[in-house]
Amino acid sequence: MERTRTPVVSGWFTEDGAEGGFRLLGTRCSACAAVFFPREDAYCRNPHCPGGGELLETPLSPRGRVWSYTDGRYRPPAPYVSDPDAPWAPYTLVAVELRAEGMVVLGQAAPGVGVADLEVGMEVEVVGGVLNEDASGTTWTTWHFRPVGVER
Repeated sequence: MERTRTPVVSGWFTEDGAEGGFRLLGTRCSACAAVFFPREDAYCRNPHCPGGGELLETPLSPRGRVWSYTDGRYRPPAPYVSDPDAPWAPYTLVAVELRAEGMVVLGQAAPGVGVADLEVGMEVEVVGGVLNEDASGTTWTTWHFRPVGVER
């Protein structure tokens, strides 16, 4: 069966960015230059914005620095999909500072990257990843962070 690649959340990332790579997509207010991720399409959330601007899609920085990290050692509770009969593997969450955008973005570490591989201040890059593959033939895609220069 041929699998269909589908983003977990449409419009939050692109796998064919302007520079040919994976990029998270946010929005930037044309009036105050505030950047939002997840994207904001209704109104500028900056309380100091003068107003009257447009929210324009903008690719976010492909690299940032580890701001914090932790591991998840428990199976998520309902309503999250979790097969109680499937083996459970811990996962690593990384908070990454994107200095140019003035924000911190949360995501999972790339497969094979654990807390022992990370340190605060380390440079990481955003890469495409797979969240889940279901029985209907869909591969649900998402983003991961991995240390720069590490191919796993």
